[in-house]
Amino acid sequence: MSNKVAIIASNGGLFDAYKVFNIATAAAATEKEVTIFFTFEGLNFIHKQGINHLSVPAGSEQVAAGFENANIPSIPELLEMAQDLGVKFIACQMTMDVMGIKAEDLVDGIEVGGAVTFLEFAKDAAPSLSF
Repeated sequence: MSNKVAIIASNGGLFDAYKVFNIATAAAATEKEVTIFFTFEGLNFIHKQGINHLSVPAGSEQVAAGFENANIPSIPELLEMAQDLGVKFIACQMTMDVMGIKAEDLVDGIEVGGAVTFLEFAKDAAPSLSF
């Protein structure tokens, strides 16, 4: 059985961010080697400005408020927890180029690379997840 967990974050909403960081931190806390590949809207999760403006599906505002009311860590807090647990973050260079995002627009500790960089890690990961 693999000790690696590979996650692709390609959707940029608040609920997707909670899924990504919940799985990543849980896996890292159980001593798995975790890498997240951020592409397309998933780059919002590691963008200095975007991380504070994640979208919520219409009609789901009460659920979003429930995270705060339940004392669940915020996405910036979960990102920091993941980094502290050794989760590796890779921002998709191609998507950054297409969207005009520069490395300095991202939070600290992010590697910029292409799909091949992520696939090299993911080739023997189990599970591989996409959100």
